[in-house]
Amino acid sequence: MVEPLPSVVIVGRPNVGKSTLFNRLTGTRRSIVTDEPGITRDRIYGTAEWRGRAFEVVDTGGIVPEEKAEIPREVLRQAEMAIAAATQLVLVVDARAGLTPLDAELARRLRRTGRPLVVAANKVDHAGQEGLAAPFHALGVPVFPISAEHGLGVDALLDAITERFPVAAATEAAEAVVNIAIIGRPNVGKSTLLNRLVGAERAIVSAEPGTTRDAVDTVVVRGQRRYRFIDTAGIRRKAKTKLLAERLSVMMARRHLERADVALLVADAAQGVTSQDAAIAGYAEQSGCSVILVLNKWDLALEQARQARAADSGRAPRSQDVEEAELLEEYTRLVRAKLKFLDYAPVVFVSARTGERVSRLYPLIDEVAEARRRRIPTAELNRWLREVDLERGSAPAGRAAKILYMTQASVAPPVFVLFASRAGTRRAGTAASGAGRLHFSFARFLENRLRERFPFPGTPIRFLLRTRPPRTRRESRGRQPR
Repeated sequence: MVEPLPSVVIVGRPNVGKSTLFNRLTGTRRSIVTDEPGITRDRIYGTAEWRGRAFEVVDTGGIVPEEKAEIPREVLRQAEMAIAAATQLVLVVDARAGLTPLDAELARRLRRTGRPLVVAANKVDHAGQEGLAAPFHALGVPVFPISAEHGLGVDALLDAITERFPVAAATEAAEAVVNIAIIGRPNVGKSTLLNRLVGAERAIVSAEPGTTRDAVDTVVVRGQRRYRFIDTAGIRRKAKTKLLAERLSVMMARRHLERADVALLVADAAQGVTSQDAAIAGYAEQSGCSVILVLNKWDLALEQARQARAADSGRAPRSQDVEEAELLEEYTRLVRAKLKFLDYAPVVFVSARTGERVSRLYPLIDEVAEARRRRIPTAELNRWLREVDLERGSAPAGRAAKILYMTQASVAPPVFVLFASRAGTRRAGTAASGAGRLHFSFARFLENRLRERFPFPGTPIRFLLRTRPPRTRRESRGRQPR
C-alpha cells in the first residue's frame, strides 16, 4: 500500500498571505496571489521537501466562520475537511494588522482539533519588525515571525513543523503517479466529476461559472496505483475574462496541461461540442497530453433526445436500452465530426450528477496512461515499416526523402524518428522533407497505419525526420574499405 505524505495545512482569515506561503513552500506559483481578498476558494495541494523530509502542503480559502454567503460557507467546509486530515496546522496571521478577534477565534477552533499548531506571523519583512509578532504569543502556541514573500524566517518555521516527519524524498513520493488534468469551459461539471471520482466533496460545486479559480489537486490511491487529479478552472477565451484572477486561471490551466499525463476534456453532452471545446481540445493536443473526451450531463441529453423522438409520431417505439445505444452511437459520430484531430481519443458519456457510467473512467485512464509509455522495439517497428505501402502516403510535389528505417526516441508522448536519404525527385516510398518534419499528409497516413498495428488509445504521436544528402561520386570513390 502506498503511504500518504504528512499533510501541512495552511489556514487563516482572508488576505493574510496564505497563498504566498504555499507558493514559497512548494516552489511554485500554483496558488493565485493578488490583492483581492478571498482569491483562493478551494483546497490547493502541493508537495514540498525540507532537509530530506517530503510532505504535502494544503492551501485553504480564507476562513470567516460566521459568514452566511454560499461561497464563504463552502470555503469553510473545504477548510474543515483539510484540517481533519492534517498532520500539522499552520495558522497564518498578518503581523502588521495585529491580533484580531477573528485570529483569536480561529486559533481557538484549531486548538480544539488536537492537531499540532503553530502561528506564522506574516509580513515581517526585515529583522527590525520581529516585534510585530509579540501580541500573537497570547494565543498559547509557538509563533514564528516570517515574510512569505521574501523568505525571512521560513527556515525556522520549516524546522519546527517537519522535525517529526519521516525522512523521504519528494521524488520517491512522486513515483508511479498518473497526473490527470480535468479541463473544459466553465460550468460543464468538472468539479462535480472530480467529486464523483474521488468520492468526497473536494472542490466547491456551485451554479456560478468559474467557481473553481485555482488548480485544485487531490491524490486518489486505488490498490497500488496513485492518481493525482488537477481540477483546473474553466479555460476561457481572454476576451471574456474580466477579473485578473480569472485571466491567471486560464494561463495556469494551460500550464497544468503540460504537467499532466492524461487530460479529461469535459464537455456538455446536452449542448454538444462547441467551438470553445474544440479550442481547448487543441491546447491539450498541442501540449502532448493524452486525452479522454468526457461528455457530461448524459442524463439530460438522453432525456432531451427521448422527448424529441416521442414528439416524432412517425418513429416506431424502441426499448430504452436499444434507444440509448442508438443515441450513444449518434452522439459519438457528432463528437468525432467536431473533433477530427482527436480521433484517437476515447469518448465516454457520463452523468457526474448521478454517477452513471463514471466507473468507466478509471479503466480508461489506466489504459491511456499505459499506452502513453508504450515503447516498441526498433526491429518490430522496421518489420512493420517494410509492410506498409508507402506509395499511398507519398507527399505532394517538392523535395523528398526516401525513408530508410525508424526508431522510437521517447515515450510520454511517443516520439518516432524516421531516418531518410534525400532524393532528387519524389518517388514511391518518399515523404516531403524539410526542417525535420514530415509533410502533414504523409505524417497523417503513417500515423493511421501505425495505430492500426500498435494501438495508442488517447495518446498523441509525434514524428521527426532525419535526412542526409546523397553521397557524391567523389565521396563514394574516396571511402576506404575497413
